[in-house]
Amino acid sequence: MHPALWVSKTGLDAQQTNISTISNNLANASTVGFKKSRAVFEDLFYQNINQPGGQSSQNTELPSGLMLGAGSKVVATQRVHTNGNVQTTDNALDMMIEGDGFFQVLLPDGNMGYQRNGQFTLNDEGTIVTSGSGYTLEPEITIPDDAVQVTVGTDGEVSVRLRGQQENQVLGQITTVDFINPGGLEPVGQNIYLPTGASGDPQEGVPGLNGFGEVKQSMLETSNVNVTEELVNMIEAQRVYEMNSKVISSVDQMLSYVNQQL
Repeated sequence: MHPALWVSKTGLDAQQTNISTISNNLANASTVGFKKSRAVFEDLFYQNINQPGGQSSQNTELPSGLMLGAGSKVVATQRVHTNGNVQTTDNALDMMIEGDGFFQVLLPDGNMGYQRNGQFTLNDEGTIVTSGSGYTLEPEITIPDDAVQVTVGTDGEVSVRLRGQQENQVLGQITTVDFINPGGLEPVGQNIYLPTGASGDPQEGVPGLNGFGEVKQSMLETSNVNVTEELVNMIEAQRVYEMNSKVISSVDQMLSYVNQQL
């Protein structure tokens, strides 16, 4: 079997994974707080036929070697945690983090999840929860029934003005969490990330202090997917896929010619 067939096969597999990554980015172009991914490629091992620097004679050595590669593969999908654009809303419970940090939400299994999506709402008890799955925002904050206005400060302090009162009443403090390596977080769907050994331990802090981003009320962070860039990447991946397919077709014609002529 001609080795070029297997080399091109690895190229096809790698580009299929690349296109899958790009398609997921495009599918989430409207997902609030979504962070795009990019495929990371590596070349495979080499068949070392002649070692560079090897002795070609008693007084000379090879200036370059003969090493045949075995193709490529995708070794990682790197999450790009750049900030998205700002979308202004009329919902007092819509929040975004301007800068570094993640909101904390309590998952059904008792563990803590982390997200950039700041679309929050109230449950039947008045507790601030995520709009999609109803996970409680931590630290837990409950809005009274007679609250007529909710205010979230840039430092995460939540206060309300109750019916018949002029002064605001402080209800609690939203804290955010950051990681040494956000790219090492594990995405599990529903806009949730979980910590891993690569991300490091969560570091909790007050928004706006010690490098943590500020909380902005009635604003949302859009996806950081650049649709034009992703379409260009998809065209490039498609062309590379076609070229690898062409190699397989050419090798097949070469082998067919040899079989027919010999």
